[in-house]
Amino acid sequence: MPKLSVIVPFCNVRQYAPDALRSLRANARPDFQFVLVDDHSEDETPAILERAAEDLSDVAQVCYIRHDKNGGIAAARNTGLDAARGEYLAFLDGDDWLAPGYLSELVAAIERLGCDFVRTDHVRVTGRARSVHRAPVGLRDEVLDPRDAILPADRTTAVDYVFVWAGAYHRRLLERGLLHFTEGLRTAEDRPWAWRLHREAESFAVVGPLGVFYRRGVASSLTRIGDVRRLDFIRAFDRIVEETAADRDADRLLPKAVRQYCAIMAHHLAEEDEFEPAVAGRLRAMSAAALRRLPQDMLDEVLETMDLDRSARLRRLRRRIGAGKGAA
Repeated sequence: MPKLSVIVPFCNVRQYAPDALRSLRANARPDFQFVLVDDHSEDETPAILERAAEDLSDVAQVCYIRHDKNGGIAAARNTGLDAARGEYLAFLDGDDWLAPGYLSELVAAIERLGCDFVRTDHVRVTGRARSVHRAPVGLRDEVLDPRDAILPADRTTAVDYVFVWAGAYHRRLLERGLLHFTEGLRTAEDRPWAWRLHREAESFAVVGPLGVFYRRGVASSLTRIGDVRRLDFIRAFDRIVEETAADRDADRLLPKAVRQYCAIMAHHLAEEDEFEPAVAGRLRAMSAAALRRLPQDMLDEVLETMDLDRSARLRRLRRRIGAGKGAA
């Protein structure tokens, strides 16, 4: 069994894939497995990956898989998880990269602590600018209960830190069904995943290795495209609310889920000018319907405690709902 499997999905990233692949080589060990998944790229990415798989096989175990059709990042990561054989698992996106030796430090940290998963800070790269973004957990190198780290509801917490590739995960989580992603979600696939992980895993820690470089502003990123796929956040959060409402601690955890849903919804509504006109209309209609579905007492409390801009945006949409009902 490999010590670590790293799952790397690629899709039309010919400009960036060489950086990711070089960084894997700078982290390679004979007991590491690199699972390269091409999600039916239509550029030169597959040829780059074929050459890289042959090159990397000299220094690590390599599995290269190409999808017959594009399934999105959730499906690509799931394909990688199904092929992963490691005792520990980690992720990297095909347009990001790792510092040399980072993976060995990550494995050493999770082995030392013996917990289900570890999270790390990361470096955000926008053009030539770089900044460190910290996991929102104050205690470092200390094993904690991930369920407790969901709260408090009115602060940024571990469940808001949805960067899948900023950490490592013990194989027992995969065997318990906690690491696969909801297929069909083209965006926000990491949100239900993070909530399920923090509700169901037993232990985690935030550790020191800093070595993931996250490239922002990539033109092909779905977070930069104003089409209907960006509206998948609504289905993602409907799932979070439904699953959290059924949790044994629903009374404690559901207010956080509702607040997070409202915050993401307000964010998208603030950027509706970036969407195609028809998609912007769907965003407003779907958001209005989502507000109706939420527990109204919790929604009232969230709107009272959110910042004024976001609260006002959601209140206006909510008033339109009421006006529409009155007209009907």
